[in-house]
Amino acid sequence: MVAPARNQGSRVPALPIPPRPSPRPPSPRGGSVPEVFPPLSPSRLTRAQFLQLLLGGAAAAAFPRRARAQASRYDFWFTRLRYDSGDWDVDARMPSNLITSLIDYTTLRVDPNEHVVALSDPKMLRAPFCYLAGHKLVEFNPDERRNFERYVRNGGFVLVDDCNHDIDGLFATSFEAQMRAIFGAGALNKLPNTHPLYSSFFRFPEGPPATGFELNGWGDDLVHDYLKGIEIDGRLGVLYSNKDYGCEWDYDWRNKRFLAEDNTKFGVNIVMYALTH
Repeated sequence: MVAPARNQGSRVPALPIPPRPSPRPPSPRGGSVPEVFPPLSPSRLTRAQFLQLLLGGAAAAAFPRRARAQASRYDFWFTRLRYDSGDWDVDARMPSNLITSLIDYTTLRVDPNEHVVALSDPKMLRAPFCYLAGHKLVEFNPDERRNFERYVRNGGFVLVDDCNHDIDGLFATSFEAQMRAIFGAGALNKLPNTHPLYSSFFRFPEGPPATGFELNGWGDDLVHDYLKGIEIDGRLGVLYSNKDYGCEWDYDWRNKRFLAEDNTKFGVNIVMYALTH
């Protein structure tokens, strides 16, 4: 049984998610959202709209018909990134638990299956959300580096989770070195607890909820009261956690009933933020 997180979120009222192709950010204060709105500049597009615009027309034709059909049927599909250097295939049950929560709490059209795509494969550029995790070395090959940078700079969103829960561990130090090499030394920064991520669906006024692994002394024996991120042109493109959320949410679905509070609620916030900003 997984220990519940320290500070769980309360629901933000009135958060309808409009259907695509016109997803608008939900109002955390219950404000009305017009059904028809004027054309948006690139800085005001939602992430889903931005990726569709970027990969529209002739570029979209380069992708398989199956991938294009998937994008038309679903608002969200979970994409796990496979990379060559480390153990990418961790926390195997986490995606299904997060997918179930998205179905339970939101009105998104959610693909019920996890999709594993090589970071070196251009198919990953079509994903509205990507997940990368592990315990071991992160050292991108040239194709992986090119796709990661292109995806993030062009409006994509990657959740990166350190399964060691150790800021001095191999995953953390090697991944952070990759980010410095790609985006620069000052690109990865702590997010304030007032960041919209913490109110995108449920409210987390104290910032990121603690995990049972932190509270039980796993890894570096610290409770990290922050997450880090990389912003590109005002968009959060990389969300980086040393809190080991992947393992926190990796449990048999039947054990969820023993939790005092559903600890995947923060995962819902992450996805909703990724889709609407």
